[in-house]
Amino acid sequence: MNFLSIFVLIPLLMLFGLWVARNLNQVRGVMVAGSTSLLALAVYLTFIFIADRQTLSAEEFPMLYTASFDWFPALNIKYSVGVDGISVAMLLLSAIIVFTGTFASWQLKPLTKEYFLWFTLLSMGVFGFFISIDMFAMFMFYEIALIPMYLLIGVWGSGKKEYSAMKLTLMLMGGSAFLMCGIFGIYYGTGAATMNIIDIANHTNGAQPFAADSLQNLWFVFTFAGFGVLGAMFPFHTWSPDGHASAPTAVSMLHAGVLMKLGGYGCFRIAMYLMPEAANELGWIFLILTGISVVYGAFSACVQTDLKYINAYSSVSHCGLVLFAILMMNQVACTGAILQMLSHGLMTALFFALIGMIYGRTHTRDVRELSGLMRIMPFLAVCYVIAGLANLGLPGLSGFVAEMTIFVGSFSNEGTFYTTLTVIACTSIVITAVYILRLVGKILYGVCTNEHHLALTDATWDERFSVVCLILSVAGLGLAPWWVSDMIGTGVSPIITVIDSAKDFLYVPF
Repeated sequence: MNFLSIFVLIPLLMLFGLWVARNLNQVRGVMVAGSTSLLALAVYLTFIFIADRQTLSAEEFPMLYTASFDWFPALNIKYSVGVDGISVAMLLLSAIIVFTGTFASWQLKPLTKEYFLWFTLLSMGVFGFFISIDMFAMFMFYEIALIPMYLLIGVWGSGKKEYSAMKLTLMLMGGSAFLMCGIFGIYYGTGAATMNIIDIANHTNGAQPFAADSLQNLWFVFTFAGFGVLGAMFPFHTWSPDGHASAPTAVSMLHAGVLMKLGGYGCFRIAMYLMPEAANELGWIFLILTGISVVYGAFSACVQTDLKYINAYSSVSHCGLVLFAILMMNQVACTGAILQMLSHGLMTALFFALIGMIYGRTHTRDVRELSGLMRIMPFLAVCYVIAGLANLGLPGLSGFVAEMTIFVGSFSNEGTFYTTLTVIACTSIVITAVYILRLVGKILYGVCTNEHHLALTDATWDERFSVVCLILSVAGLGLAPWWVSDMIGTGVSPIITVIDSAKDFLYVPF
């Protein structure tokens, strides 16, 4: 068995262990053992990948540790796995979020066992998606990751949880319908007789062109829009704030921290890599939409009064920036996009964890009802400040590295169109600073006006452990980004080479 499949096998074993667990301690033990194993495996994979990539060219071997097994021969569907620098980074991010999310849910009640069963199934879908290089297998794991969200929000959520769960599920399933059309369009259009991404890329960019070239633009729109829905691209973003606001803490962490990254990853890996001519011809349309997402999300966060809605709209802005950078189609900007996936995944998980901990004590997320928390719960308050500073791009933290890489790469594209959109996107930095600093000042400082809040306690050991791990990750990426950037660059480079080879088709409106 290929060792990448262990990323799927461990959650399967966790599901079995949770099923046979008979008490809360056994449930917690299974989750800690499983999430720790996943994190250790992700760290091990990162180290050996960096070592092996130094001796194996990314152009000659775009994917390492590949394996393929027949699954449904009639349609040439195979269980094919492999990783490059991008997927290794995403696996490491996913493992960190699952590990910290386990401890963030340590005190969750009721139905703890059932909650962790669905949470584990969700994580299995995420890991399976990032190791797959067969389009159908990716789609299957994509759906496995989406289905548990309905129950996790509808049963263990808060607020308008039934409405939010239904809205999220229907909109993402609608995106899945577009995505399926795009996948089968690529399969039949290329004539490659395979769903393996690497084989299709070699086929379409080699001696034989895309067989249905007139339809390539259509399949690109279906595929990019399908993944774009999950990436909260405007105007398909409306499910995200409601879903985040109603989801339990660890689900919000995994959803915003990892699940939304499936959208950007899929757009880059499938839509742009396999249909570079269409990406160059139609990319400007989606670039406008993602530019709107960046600014609209930041402005919307400014007018929210619910802590989760503020962070949810902030996620719309930051995930829009990921798609925006990918559509700039150059090495620096696309490397910045993957760094932004990592940065946003870590800091938004930190934010949602802290918001859940504050809500668990105060029983409110309304900014107007919170004040003076720095004196009442200093540990959580200081951590919230750190998360806010990372969000607004303070040097030394992950947000600065990611955003600066994106904007440097975006400004390198010549033309009034690209420069104008980049300047507009840059305004989100100032808008983000406005709502973050105002929020920190309002809820953490001043005098506490609610006498019941004066008796509240600070973070427990499990909460402190979860939060500290995330802060160390955010600071580590901000202070030592070079190794991650170099690893990601080896995965970005082959895709950019394919896109550059199709630049003759480049079209911009002005």
